[in-house]
Formats: sequence, structure tokens, C-alpha cells
Amino acid sequence: MAMSTADLIARAPKALLHDHLDGGLRPQTVIELASEYGYADLPTTDADELAQWFNRGAKRNDLVLYLETFAHTGGVMQHRDAIERVAFECAQDLAADGVVYAEVRFAPELHLEAGLTLDEVVVAVVDGFRRGADGTDLTIYAILSAMRQAARSYEIAELAVRHRDAGVVGFDIAGPEAGFPPTRHLDAFQLVNRENFHATIHAGEAFGLPSIWEAVQFCGAERLGHGVRLVDDIDVGPDGDATLGQLANYIRDRRIPLEVCPTSNVNTGIAPSIAEHPIGMLRRLRFRVTINTDNRLMSDTSMTKEMLGCRDAFGWGLDDMQWLTVNAVKSAFAPFPERIKIIDGIVKPRYAMLKAEEQLGV
Repeated sequence: MAMSTADLIARAPKALLHDHLDGGLRPQTVIELASEYGYADLPTTDADELAQWFNRGAKRNDLVLYLETFAHTGGVMQHRDAIERVAFECAQDLAADGVVYAEVRFAPELHLEAGLTLDEVVVAVVDGFRRGADGTDLTIYAILSAMRQAARSYEIAELAVRHRDAGVVGFDIAGPEAGFPPTRHLDAFQLVNRENFHATIHAGEAFGLPSIWEAVQFCGAERLGHGVRLVDDIDVGPDGDATLGQLANYIRDRRIPLEVCPTSNVNTGIAPSIAEHPIGMLRRLRFRVTINTDNRLMSDTSMTKEMLGCRDAFGWGLDDMQWLTVNAVKSAFAPFPERIKIIDGIVKPRYAMLKAEEQLGV
């Protein structure tokens, strides 16, 4: 029987640049950790009901409301063993989804309520990633996020640099965008730049062009987390021709990657549906687009689901998925030789095999 495109995409190698550790727990793990560590605030202890509760909570068309669901996942991630288990299962789940390269981010400052230090949190996550990826094709690294509404970003940037040779490849700011611009944390980004380290910034998700402009031109962001509000700087005429403003042109010219998270963006009200999501236009205009999950638990998603959603919405096939995957690995914060090895040794050969199967109808 001929293999369907869905089956081929499920087997395709994938690369993931924007995924939150505390947004990707298994529902059963949330329940077990809550029981083990005495967290009593879960809305239910049935795994299926809890999964539905998280997903309902995510579908409220508002970023701030969406972020409320993280109180429960954060609540069960306050002890070393719990954090390491979540990181281990994250790596296992990504590998099972065909992900061969991942950068997963988390905010260490949110995991200190039971007495852990920032460094202990980072070590627990990296150890879990290492164990979870062992014996798989997955290469996985951590990105440390500082909360943009808090005042610990310089400390978190120092932490990220301190662990640069031990599994951490980048620094980020996350949390509510409106009212908390990137330049509020300028000293942290200047530290990252001075140390020749890597930065990606949540910008252009719930807030528009000023956030993107600050992230790139003031803070030196190498990638943009989401970045989809860049469409506010693109004028599409009645004939379908697009005219780019100065910022959109700059980002396309400089090949600054966009970490696009389609399902999450629909959940937070950025787009009514995948079919109406800006990723279709951004891909057509040849921006450096990547596909990502953001929060696999809250959005009930995976890399396979994200790719299939784009296939259904835009008619994308294996060539498009390979282009997006190569984009992601090119844009990764891993060392250059490692990226080339993944592209030439895994991504391109496996896509060639899948395309041959598709052509032969096997």
C-alpha cells in the first residue's frame, strides 16, 4: 500500500527551536508529580480531563490568559527529581516525534520555591535532556529565559553564559510582551553580546513592530520568538504583490530567523486559523521561517501536527518541510560543524529517501 503524505511527514526528521519545557509535560506526569510533592491545586486528577483542561485554557485568544495555565506545570516543577524527569520525558517525546535537533527553553527563576538554586535547576534540566536523548538521534540543548516582567534578567544572562559549555546555548526573555519591552533588559543582552553568546527574544507575538525593532536593533537578537506581527510592516495589494517596509526588508535581507508557532498563535488569537496564519505569506516571501510547537501540552500539538496543519492549510509537501527543517538547523545555536553534520548527515539523506518513496508510491 502506498505511504500517505501524513505518514511520510510523521517519519521525516524535524528541527525545533522554540519549545517551552514547562509547556510540554505529559498530563499523567503532572498528576503524579502533584501527588508526590503535595501540589493540591490541580483542577482534576484524570489525565484525559487534565489534558483537555490545559487545551481549553490555551484557547482563550489572549496571551495573558494563555499564560495562566503555566501555574500548574510550574507548581509541580520545584524539586530536582521532578525537573529532571520532565526534561527526560521532553527529550524522549521529541525523539519519538522524529525531532533530530531541539532547543528547549525554560525560566530557572520559576523553579526556586522549594529551595533549589538557579544553577541546580539548570543542571537538573541538562541532565534530564542528556538521559532522555541517549540512544536516540536527538541532539538537544537548553535556552535560559528570563521573565520580562521581573528584574532578574542580568542574573539569568550570567547563568546562561556560565553554563555555555554544559548544555546551554542561548538566552531569551519570555512572558507578557505588552508593557515589558526588550530594552527593559538591555543590560542583560549587552552582557550576552559581550560574551559572544547567543540571544533569541520573544517579540512580535502579542505586540507589534516596536517590540521586534527593539529586539533586533537594540538588543542584538539573532532570532525572533514568533515574530509574526512583522506582517504589520508588509502591505499586500489587491493583485497579491507585497511591499515590505524597512524593518521587514531588514529582517528578510539579514536572514533573521522567525520561530513561528502556528497552533499556539491561533490559541492566543494572533490568527483565526492555520490557513489564515501569516506563515503562509512569510514562506512565500522567503523569510527565514521555521515551524515550532511552543507549548505541546497547552496547544495539544507536536512537530508532526504542526507540519500536517501547514500541509492541510497551504498544500505544503516534503520539499517545503525540508526547506523549513534546514532553515531551523541553519538557524540553531549549536556550533557550525554540528549543524552541518545534522543537515548533511541526517536531514537531507532522510528527506531524499522519503521523496523517493513518495515518487515510487511504495
